[in-house]
Amino acid sequence: MPVNPVSSNPAAVPAAQTQTSAPSVISSDFETFLVMLTAQMNNQDPLNPLDSQDFATQLATFSGVEQQVKTNDLLTSLGQQMGLSGLADMAGWVGMDARVTGPVQFDGSTVELFPSMPAFADTAQLVVTDSSGAEVQRLSIPVGDDPIIWSGGTGPDGAPIGSGLYQFSVEAFSNGEVINTAAPEHFARVTEVRSTASGVVVVLDGDLVQPATAVSGLRQAA
Repeated sequence: MPVNPVSSNPAAVPAAQTQTSAPSVISSDFETFLVMLTAQMNNQDPLNPLDSQDFATQLATFSGVEQQVKTNDLLTSLGQQMGLSGLADMAGWVGMDARVTGPVQFDGSTVELFPSMPAFADTAQLVVTDSSGAEVQRLSIPVGDDPIIWSGGTGPDGAPIGSGLYQFSVEAFSNGEVINTAAPEHFARVTEVRSTASGVVVVLDGDLVQPATAVSGLRQAA
């Protein structure tokens, strides 16, 4: 009876196809691999059988991949559990004032800003822009790291600055040249702590969302 030779090269057998399968297939279809391995043994060329060590190598390789997939799944599960644990720990942030950078929801109340300037700056200005990015105010401020109290005031046209979303930046000058521009920090009320796909975030007054890692300080609500 004629014999149909089967290549003894492991790359030519169906087992190699499992290497390109999705991890979920690898982790859930180990029995299929064993069936394919048995079929490979039954159909090998009897005049040129595949060495038993090669079979063991294929089995060990596949088993190693399967264990790696399981390890990855375990690490993902642990990460999710740690995220939930962190979320529970930060539940106490709700109702507190968080120190962050970014837009400020102005409602007519004073805003405390915390600039950071280079030591060799000789003058500085506070630049205020609205939600569209248009500059609405520019004020000279003292050089240093002392807090600045901003209460709105008037814009370039003399009209009072109304409630809304505003962005602040501090321009530091030396000999009339801008040497640094940075956003000052401020305190905003935490209204919610939320878990997202990218990590835990805090929701501030005005529905402003900041990563929890962006919070540099907390204090009791004023």
